[in-house]
Amino acid sequence: MSEATDAAPRMSAKTFHKQPGVEDWRVLFWGAYVHYVCDSLSHAVELAGAVGRIADDVGHFPDLDVRPHGVTIRTSTRRDGGLGPLDAELARRIQEAAREAGYRSDPSKLQVTGIAVAQDRDADVRPFWATIMGYDLLGDEDAIDPQRRGPHVWVHELDPPKPGRGRTHIDLSLPADQAEARVAAALAAGGRLVNSNSPHWWTIASPENHGIDIAAWPDFEDFDEED
Repeated sequence: MSEATDAAPRMSAKTFHKQPGVEDWRVLFWGAYVHYVCDSLSHAVELAGAVGRIADDVGHFPDLDVRPHGVTIRTSTRRDGGLGPLDAELARRIQEAAREAGYRSDPSKLQVTGIAVAQDRDADVRPFWATIMGYDLLGDEDAIDPQRRGPHVWVHELDPPKPGRGRTHIDLSLPADQAEARVAAALAAGGRLVNSNSPHWWTIASPENHGIDIAAWPDFEDFDEED
């Protein structure tokens, strides 16, 4: 990506989705994403090359995951995943080129995983998690992979406090149009619905009571554009 700054004006997911020519894209944790289906590695590399040329022209550089079955692309402007006008322009140009070349998007392949770590009110475990994972600190609550490959770590307080008892759960960010189907599949596979704030998020417990939050809200969040 081009030089990221947390001070850059932020574009909401709602505003991003209103931009023309970005229908293939979804907003998840840490940016906007698209997955294009490919039938071979060479087919995927062709698309990656086209994305590289577009990025050079726009002057804004996304992350690419290139596999024989498809290419996943992520773009953001801010280090915290916030979007800006260049993300919308890059997304539009990539979508136009991909569709013209016959690539098909598949939002069901998109997801971002995070690790939520609960701590007591007077504790500060984030430096430990950042150090052991080889991550960078970001803001007041997060630790992130500088290579943008591994799951982020989000540290938050337990409510009510439970001193001396650390807890973790998984946060799974999915496209808003895919989340309810994933919830239904998880329940059919033996999960238990613990809490629901549909269509924003759901908390699911595994058969052995491990917690997973499925979050759809990043794909349609709206807030003050100057935040």
